Amino acid sequence: MIEFSAGIDLRARAQSSDPLDTHALDRFHYDSLRPGRVYSISEFFDHDPVYRAERKRRMQKLGIADERVVRIPDIGDVSAWLIMARAAHCTASDSALLSNLAPYVGEALRAAVELERSRIRAAVSVQGLARSATAWMVMDREARLQSIDPRLDAWMVETLGYHPRIGERLRDLGVQTERELMAAAAHFTSEDAGAPRPLLLNEQPRLEALLSATADMPRPSMLVLCRLPNARTSESVNRLATLFDLPRREAELAVALNDGRSIAEAAEHMGLTLETARNYSKRLYAALGVRGQAELVRLVSDSVAVMA
Repeated sequence: MIEFSAGIDLRARAQSSDPLDTHALDRFHYDSLRPGRVYSISEFFDHDPVYRAERKRRMQKLGIADERVVRIPDIGDVSAWLIMARAAHCTASDSALLSNLAPYVGEALRAAVELERSRIRAAVSVQGLARSATAWMVMDREARLQSIDPRLDAWMVETLGYHPRIGERLRDLGVQTERELMAAAAHFTSEDAGAPRPLLLNEQPRLEALLSATADMPRPSMLVLCRLPNARTSESVNRLATLFDLPRREAELAVALNDGRSIAEAAEHMGLTLETARNYSKRLYAALGVRGQAELVRLVSDSVAVMA
């Protein structure tokens, strides 16, 4: 429940005199009102003289003599009402004002709801990309940087030794890579962008990118998605063990193999004998229903266990 008011702060006034929960006091079925119709509050309690007298006493302490209410059409699962409270009796012009105001409030509320939903979607998308070790850049038709994921910015500063600047092209790509990137930017900002295409931005350390047209942007631009190194942690091992009901050491071996280690390298890394590591791998293949190391790596790579 979110409440906005204009004019007198009724809650502050209520607290200064007699504590009042207006929503507990108003036991009305606001959600059953017909949207757009202006109601007099008295319509809801004329049949109950005891409640009418008590409510009148409480409202007088707030300086309220009469009220009108109109329901705003629902926006998805969001409901809203406009209530006019006056120190004098409401007139027909008050009801007309409330009726005329309701559509504008509805549109403003619709925009606010959509903005909040967009904010939530953006926050979830950012978290999802971070978990999958995916970072992004947005470039204009001349491959100049418009925006960059802070994680990718930090990685480039730490690994490549320079800070990419908004409005400028990426540095030190090599002549051929720079030409391909500029050609891709011109292509993906055109009307017929077509399917995404890959590009190796940097060989050592390796930085791959998937280039595509952006969607729902104010101007044509190119989206550059990059995969950052995703360091495995003990949490990756724990999640894999939980998902597939594995002993922790076997899950640790699976994660080590997924990271590109051979069985011998994984054994040395984990402090195991080669024979023990091989026995673990055989039990892994049987438990996971895979036929070898390649299928094991594919299964682990597709699992949420190895997300950051």
